[in-house]
Amino acid sequence: MNFYTVVIRKSSGYWVALCLENGVVGQGKTQEDTVNKIKEAIESFQSVYESEPNIYKSPISIEELHEFLLVEEKEQDSEIYELRKVYA
Repeated sequence: MNFYTVVIRKSSGYWVALCLENGVVGQGKTQEDTVNKIKEAIESFQSVYESEPNIYKSPISIEELHEFLLVEEKEQDSEIYELRKVYA
């Protein structure tokens, strides 16, 4: 089990998570639901990455993080962010 850095933000009534180490995303109605979804997505990605030789894995760039944080910037609640470490 590895630990990953995940940024969670609220967007259009949902919580969206982005894994900084590999760019995997997850979404849920609550923060905990979102964390569970991102864990599942990371585990699934890791499984495919280990079995397929042509899968590219790279940390996201600062530009991609900036874009993730500023999407739908005009929403009133879009400035709610949380940084977590998750084990998957």
